[in-house]
Order: sequence, then structure tokens, then C-alpha cells
Amino acid sequence: MDIGVPTEIKTAERRVGLTPNGVAELVARGHNVLVESGAGGGIGASDNAYTAAGARIADTAATVWADVELIVKVKEPQASERAQLSEGQTLFTYLHLAPDVPQTEDLLASGAVAIAYETVTDHQGRLPLLMPMSEVAGRLSVQAGARSLEAPAGGSGRLLSGATGVPPAHTVVIGGGTVGENAIAIALGMGSRVTVLDRSLAVLERLAHRFGPALATQYSTTTALEQAVQGADLVIGAVLVKGAAAPKLVTEEMVRNMKPGSVLVDVAIDQGGCFATSHPTTHDDPTFVVHDVVHYCVANMPGAVPRTSTEALTNATLPYLLRLADLGPVAALRADPHLLSGLNVFRGQLTEREVAAVQGREFVDPAEALAAV
Repeated sequence: MDIGVPTEIKTAERRVGLTPNGVAELVARGHNVLVESGAGGGIGASDNAYTAAGARIADTAATVWADVELIVKVKEPQASERAQLSEGQTLFTYLHLAPDVPQTEDLLASGAVAIAYETVTDHQGRLPLLMPMSEVAGRLSVQAGARSLEAPAGGSGRLLSGATGVPPAHTVVIGGGTVGENAIAIALGMGSRVTVLDRSLAVLERLAHRFGPALATQYSTTTALEQAVQGADLVIGAVLVKGAAAPKLVTEEMVRNMKPGSVLVDVAIDQGGCFATSHPTTHDDPTFVVHDVVHYCVANMPGAVPRTSTEALTNATLPYLLRLADLGPVAALRADPHLLSGLNVFRGQLTEREVAAVQGREFVDPAEALAAV
């Protein structure tokens, strides 16, 4: 199969769809990989490194998009990229369609097959292609929050760990999944006082068992959330609903009642954000202030550490990519129900139920869409 890896063009995005090692695995299986010149620059992988792994180098993105059957990316295709998708091509990347109507419309119009990393499942019901980036984002969220608390960034000037004779800052984590668990680990490691809220007692029990009495666990009700947010110095939004828009758990009134100079980090911003006052930002301009509260809402947080992120992502996606290349997309989707759950768009049909519900579009069961081929 002919597989293409274009340079990511989202603002300040330095990751790339495959490492040279990932390319070598595909080439060893008899596949052809076309990498856009400079695509690996953000992770320190030269064109020569990709050539040594067996890839061919394309001078332009247009060449990559025109000459391959399967496109492998990191972030959702931008408008100029979507215009280059052709009928019958397969796109394998993060999509986050629920809050992105223009992207959904363009993918449907293209006639392409679009498989989203973030909705692929495993036999335990987890999201294995989202987990590596969720781990990175969770860890980065505390670093970003700590920087945003500094006075030059507009924060209250509190140090997460406090100092001798000075109590630590209070970090509140909303959601105890992969993002939340990793945020907790880093926040505790930095000496912060940490509270986590979740609606699953099983999740709270697991976190309490891992972190012990250093972590305060609280069942999330509206009242509990409101009280926790008002007393926090740093709030990390770490909620996820598979394929759907994130729920707006923190209202504008809650934000208005927070302490001046406190910080919100919205890791759910890719799915629309879980704070009512959030809107997407970039690494070039990461924060804004609403009601004297600093908001950090970068939509591709793991892009700040592209080497770590790309290696972790390739480790997770490569087994699925090999299956798609070896069997062909349709056969691979038919053979693996977990990969099939990642199918969001199939030749003009929307096959992700949550996206259809959010956008008011017709939903086609992915198995039925494949059966018609």
C-alpha cells in the first residue's frame, strides 16, 4: 500500500504522523511510504533519517496527498488539507469532529474514509490511541498551570509547592481518567495540595488506592464542584465523552466567583472544552483572561513536546496502521470491531453516533456502511 505522511500545518504543531522507526516497520512489510520533506523537523528527524528507513521524500504536500491511498497524520486536517482529500482515500488521524462542523462537512463531501484515533477502542473499552496523548497532556497541564500562576503570566503569583512556612497552592482536577490521573501525579510530585472530582466511585477508589491520603477524592455534584472551583488556585479540566462534545461542567458564574489570578487549564478543549468561558488557543498565544481568571486552552497541548509525543503516538498507532496497510482499510475494519469503532466517516456517510447526535445529522451504523461495499 502507498502511505503518505505530510507535514503538520496546524499552528505551532511540531509532531509528525510517523517516526523513522515506524516507517521502517511498514517498509519491511512491503509497503511504500512517502514523507513530505521537512515533516520530521520538529522531532529532530531529518529527511535522510526517513530515507534510511526506506521512505521516499516528496517536495510538496500536494504530492503526498495526491499519490497515496492512506494518509497518516496527527491533528485534524485543516481546510486546505481537506480540499486535497479524494474519494477512496483513507485518513488516519485525530479528528475531534463533534465541535467542528466545517471539518465534518468537508470530510463527508470528500468521499474519503476517515478513522479517528480518539474513538478507536480496545477489548477493555479504553481508548488506546488517545491514551498516550492524554498521558502527555495530563502531565503538561500541571506545568502549564504552574507557569500561568506566575505573576508575569497574569496569575496570582503562587508557587504550587508553597515554601517553608507558606502553604502550597490548591489544585483541583475534574475527571479521574488518564488525563486526570497523570495531572494528579505531577501536581502531587510538585508539592501541590490536590483534590480530584469524578462521578465514578470506582475511579475515586482506584485513585485513592494509588495516591493514598495525599490526594483528596470527592464525588462530583454541582455543589461540590462549585465549592471546589471557588477554593482552587489551579483547576484542570480533564473530562472526556467518547466522540462527543465535552460537557460544560464549570459555568461562567463559577468562573466569576473564583479567586482573582487563579488558573483554568482546559485539556478537553479539543472536544469543545469543559469550562463555559473556554475557547481554543495556540502555543504561540496560549492564555487569555476572563473574570480575572487565567485560561490556558491550547488545543494541541502535546505538540509542546513533539519528540516524546510522536514516539508515544507511533508506538500506539503502528499496530493498527500495519493492519490497515496489510489488509486494506475495508477488510481491516471488518476484521476488527475495535478499529471499526474509530470509523467516523465512510464515503459520504457519518458513522460516529455521538457526532451525529451533537450536529443533528443522519447516523449510519459503521457495520452497515461497510456491508454495502
